[in-house]
Amino acid sequence: MRFDLPDLRLFLAVLEAGSITAGAGRAHLSLAAASERLRAMEDHAGVALLERLPKGIRPTTAGEALAHHARSILRQSTLLRNELAEHARGTRGRARLMVNTAAMSEALPDALAPWLAAHPRIDVDLLERSSEEIARAVEAGVVELGLLSEAAVTQGLQRQFFAHDTLVALLPRDQAQDDARALRLADLAARPLIGLPADSALQQHLEAQAAALGLRLSYRVRLRTFEAIGAMVAAGAGVAVVPAAALARLGACVRGVALHEPWAQRRLCLCWDGARPLSPTAQALRSHLADWAGRAADR
Repeated sequence: MRFDLPDLRLFLAVLEAGSITAGAGRAHLSLAAASERLRAMEDHAGVALLERLPKGIRPTTAGEALAHHARSILRQSTLLRNELAEHARGTRGRARLMVNTAAMSEALPDALAPWLAAHPRIDVDLLERSSEEIARAVEAGVVELGLLSEAAVTQGLQRQFFAHDTLVALLPRDQAQDDARALRLADLAARPLIGLPADSALQQHLEAQAAALGLRLSYRVRLRTFEAIGAMVAAGAGVAVVPAAALARLGACVRGVALHEPWAQRRLCLCWDGARPLSPTAQALRSHLADWAGRAADR
């Protein structure tokens, strides 16, 4: 049985108009073309769908069943068309975004929250990775967008400044007064350290910098949040390295001291592969994050 959508629309138009002539007019068909389509539908169905009366038509039992399902099919067709249009406009869908630790915990939530609130039919998958992994993933097309340290972006990727990401040493306030000078990673390696889990992108970044200097970092405990790390440092359990942006949330009992290391002065940027067109959803998210960064820079 083969009924296409124009067939179903014609059949319903004939029923609603009460005659083939009037229904053909509503469907923008000639009477001959409409009559031929209706006869073909009945041939395919193997049963009469309409009773031809002296004045008009009425559906048979089979015709009533067809009308019921035709309305459902056309309604679903409209929903499908509207949903696909939302995907095409970038107002419905799912975006995948790879970010480093600082972006995940500090800059991104404030930027992303209003966009998600304004687009309730879009979901975002956030994947935390090191900046080097993010650059490789964007180049390979694994994700369309990345938020990473500017130093990791290769020439094949487009980039746009997003936020500053300065790393500082976190010390108890009384010790920080004695260490007002800038510290180096070697200074911290000699102290008991509090850190993030080993799979954290920031932690992997610190380990890589330490390895390049021939240092081994030893951690007393690893915690999931900067707030928990701050509480440990405030109690005198050790020292840590955190984004400067996190200091405002860590209380008055700790203080950030500058790290005299070039890798501690980072700029976060949004990157994408300019050789591949972004999906409408990813393009909408990229535009929002770029606008947010511009407004934040002006404040």
